[in-house]
Amino acid sequence: MTSNGDDFRQLDSEVLRQRIRSLNSKAGQMKMDLHDLAEGLPADFEQLPGLAAQTHAIFAQLDAMRRHLREQEATSTPT
Repeated sequence: MTSNGDDFRQLDSEVLRQRIRSLNSKAGQMKMDLHDLAEGLPADFEQLPGLAAQTHAIFAQLDAMRRHLREQEATSTPT
């Protein structure tokens, strides 16, 4: 992920697709980590808020990137 969450808006479609694939992989790993932590509760419950926030942030970024790609493709498609 970039330091500025909106940096992806400047990317062309192909580069954006690559970033989405990469971020999707990271999001999947975060989801598994959160699941593993939840299964072990109440052990390590202190980690839950931070990991949940990180997981939420990565999925929100992924959603924004996917929406932007759809918009980008819709405006570049000839009618």
